[in-house]
Amino acid sequence: MVLSQWLSRFRIASQTAFSTLRNSSSSSPSPFRIFRTHTSSLAAYSVDSGGARKPPFSFLWPASLVPLSVALISAGSLAAQPQPSLCDHDSNLENHPRIGGKGSTDFVVKGSHKQVPKELLDELKAICQDKMTLDFDERYFHGKPQNSFHKAVNIPDVVVFPRQVSHSTLTFIFPAYILSEEEISRIVKSCNKHKIPIVPYGGATSIEGHTLAPHGGVCVDLSDMKKVKALHVEDMDVIVEPGIGWMELNEYLEPYGLFFPLDPGNILYYSRCPKQQMLQCETVLVQPLGECVQHVAQVRWRQAFRYGTMRDNVINLKVVLANGEVLKTASRARKSAAGYDLTRLMIGSEGTLGIVTEVTLRLQKIPPHSVVAMCNFPTVKDAADVAIAAMLSGIQVSRVELLDEVQVKAVNIANGKNLPELPTLMFEFTGTEAYAHEQTLMVQKIVLEHNGSDFVFAKDPEAKKELWKVRKEALWACFAMEPKYEAMITDVCVPLSKLGELISKSKEQLDASDLICTVIAHAGDGNFHTVILFDPNVEEQRKEAERLNNIMVNSALSMEGTCTGEHGVGTGKMKYLEKELGIENLKTMKKIKDALDPNNIMNPGKLIPPHVCF
Repeated sequence: MVLSQWLSRFRIASQTAFSTLRNSSSSSPSPFRIFRTHTSSLAAYSVDSGGARKPPFSFLWPASLVPLSVALISAGSLAAQPQPSLCDHDSNLENHPRIGGKGSTDFVVKGSHKQVPKELLDELKAICQDKMTLDFDERYFHGKPQNSFHKAVNIPDVVVFPRQVSHSTLTFIFPAYILSEEEISRIVKSCNKHKIPIVPYGGATSIEGHTLAPHGGVCVDLSDMKKVKALHVEDMDVIVEPGIGWMELNEYLEPYGLFFPLDPGNILYYSRCPKQQMLQCETVLVQPLGECVQHVAQVRWRQAFRYGTMRDNVINLKVVLANGEVLKTASRARKSAAGYDLTRLMIGSEGTLGIVTEVTLRLQKIPPHSVVAMCNFPTVKDAADVAIAAMLSGIQVSRVELLDEVQVKAVNIANGKNLPELPTLMFEFTGTEAYAHEQTLMVQKIVLEHNGSDFVFAKDPEAKKELWKVRKEALWACFAMEPKYEAMITDVCVPLSKLGELISKSKEQLDASDLICTVIAHAGDGNFHTVILFDPNVEEQRKEAERLNNIMVNSALSMEGTCTGEHGVGTGKMKYLEKELGIENLKTMKKIKDALDPNNIMNPGKLIPPHVCF
């Protein structure tokens, strides 16, 4: 509403100026056409009485308003001629729903493909030199997320790797990290000039198709950007490039008694996963920091209950925007009320607004002591109720994880264990030795009051590691049951009090299905996943997996929950967003996207459903 009123006032104030422009000589090109071409608006000039050239409109507005007028014109807000709708509108949408549109059930993402011009390839070669490839196998690898059933008809046309040049090859004036950031800026500027799509790439473990390239284009792999730029021990923060991995970072921080607390779970491991981008999409064991920040705001953090989500642990970012400009979102202060919160706008934007090149992270002191506990229950609702009771008791639990009986069976099969095949809760308590022990005994009492049994806990480092392996290896254990199957992994989240109800309701459907379905829940924050295994060669099984997913998502939404607590939207969750957020919310996101990326080059076809228009 405020934006609409502001635009209305701007139109009134500008009426005289635009009347002058519309009445200009027909022999000169229309300024609207000038500004809508892919060349810069500065390519058009007028001449003053002294013969000097000056930008158009400078006789009407101060120079500071010219970029604003350009943005408004390109967005269609002030155009004097009919403008195309800023959406992927299709009059046959209801009859032929597209990927991400309402009613979409397809999982192969289709998209138009524009041939990458030779001029752009030459520019990329000049920027990246030998750090680019047109090799089909490499392009195919970057175009297919690992362990995601989402696919696209196209793959990237070219993959570039912004270089990390060693200090020995540079002058003392230019540190290595400047080159990588500068390269990304130049890459983006070239792609924007030619209107070629860009897909930021991390560890390739995004589950909802974030790194697909449905329109082809340029894949920007940030694996070489993994420097620790600065560590401020007294401030308890660190500045890193997006390619560094969580484990790699914590190894660096350990001698200083600090750690980055958001454990991504160690669920997936790929030899090709380059420890990058925990900000740009969701990955794990060697999860890149850049990937998590940009693609998923709430990434899979088992310690999120105590330390918060990724949004809470990022102080500021540096981001290359779609026009190649480098934006710093905030200062290094731990809190600030200065201006819009651009940091959190970029976190979870899934690469649709820019490419993260630098992250300032909030750190924590390493706890002096910890205890890991495990216990069993007759039903998943009993287990969920205990997790909620522990939260309400005020006990400072660092982690609380729930595994159903099918998941425990998978662990037994995969690892030769003999665990009771019952719904299981796992806890971690931290603090002083006396405090952690006291918390353990308090939770043990709650467990016994809720039909719990087999309560065991460990203090020895090796024993704790062995207990947590049950959770860390959960996904691989599922694949051990059906090695040739694919997994549809759900990601709903509800208010904490609704978790037991949602899991119970979902389990009725999962247990009645012919497919193998396991449940893994981050019970401390109301978030749970199901791993639904299906044969990718049997269409009926894929449809059954999709049916189960739809049931769980719609159940979560009916409980004021969300379709995705951690994994993000990508292409797979777009169809649920209107029901969850409302059309006005989506229109606002569309306007932000169009203002920052008018050529729609940044990870197009993700996050915002195609039917959203304004």
